[in-house]
Amino acid sequence: MDSDGTNSINLTNTTDYGHASPSWSPDGTKIVFSSNMGSGNSEIYVMNSDGSNQTALTDTDGSNHYPTWSHDGSKIAFESLRDGDEEIYVMNADGSNETRITNNAPTNDEGPTWSPTADKIAFKSTRSGSWDIWVMNPDGSNPTRITTSPYGDGAPSWSPDGTKIVFTAYRNGSSGISIINSDGTNETRLFSGDAGEPRWEP
Repeated sequence: MDSDGTNSINLTNTTDYGHASPSWSPDGTKIVFSSNMGSGNSEIYVMNSDGSNQTALTDTDGSNHYPTWSHDGSKIAFESLRDGDEEIYVMNADGSNETRITNNAPTNDEGPTWSPTADKIAFKSTRSGSWDIWVMNPDGSNPTRITTSPYGDGAPSWSPDGTKIVFTAYRNGSSGISIINSDGTNETRLFSGDAGEPRWEP
């Protein structure tokens, strides 16, 4: 739809359900999303920005969710349950070379998002005992925990210059939105109240 909410167009007009987590390609020509159309199992699909040419990129026994493009458009990161626990994978934009980049069973790694320079991936993980925001290299190396909360954090989103991350933050039992430097310093509360999945203006 247009940015003012008008002219909404149904791109996935099917009788199947479960179309979710759309993400624009950097050049605006394609949209990647998750869907259970066809097999009933959630897979990663890509389509043209007008909804045409819907193509499955994954075909696994476990559900796949939350695809996100690298900022050069060459790769897609996503989370997958194919191995029994939620882990993060990276593949080429055409679906080739699927590579698991986290391996922390029985904990879960979810919600990957690329930095603007495509040299880091932020995600949320329970590997520390609660949901926190972590940052790692695109191959999964050097995972670094940048938030510490007994209540849980999620939905990280990079600032356009890559210096900050905004995220959903649970503090003292209350949901809200916080911002933090990408190295984990200077966390600041922006909003307290029911909120989820904040995103930066370009």
